[in-house]
Formats: sequence, structure tokens, C-alpha cells
Amino acid sequence: MQAIFVQFKCRPGRAYAVADALVEGVEEISEVYSTSGQYDLLAKFYLAPDRDIGHFVTERLQTLDGVSDTFTTVAFKAFGRG
Repeated sequence: MQAIFVQFKCRPGRAYAVADALVEGVEEISEVYSTSGQYDLLAKFYLAPDRDIGHFVTERLQTLDGVSDTFTTVAFKAFGRG
């Protein structure tokens, strides 16, 4: 599985509704956090290796009601203890 991180800018007052929509409606989601700074939410998704990231982001995420912008980061390797 390939991990991607997507930051979301939401329309005013819509961040919690967008977070709920992600958790309830996008099976590829791992977790979502509310954040400070330029973006309102940070979400982690796991996609199958043959899944087109561009189509996933533009068709499944950017079209959610309340989303005004996204910023996607593709992860290469996870590091951890142990």
C-alpha cells in the first residue's frame, strides 16, 4: 500500500463536516487531524500501488462539500522504532 498525506483548506465553518465526510465516506482513510496554520485538516490515506493518486485526490477528495483547496504529499518510506 502507498501512503499519501493530504492537507485540506475548508470553507469557513466546514472543517468538522469535511472531517466527518472523510471518515464516513472514504474507505482509504487512515486518520484525520484538525490542524493550525494554512490548512484546516491533515489526513493520511493508504492506496493500492496501482491506484492513480491524481484521480483519487481530484475526484474523491477535492469534490467533497466544504473543501476549497488541497495539498498532497506522497510518502516514500515509513521509519519507526523497532
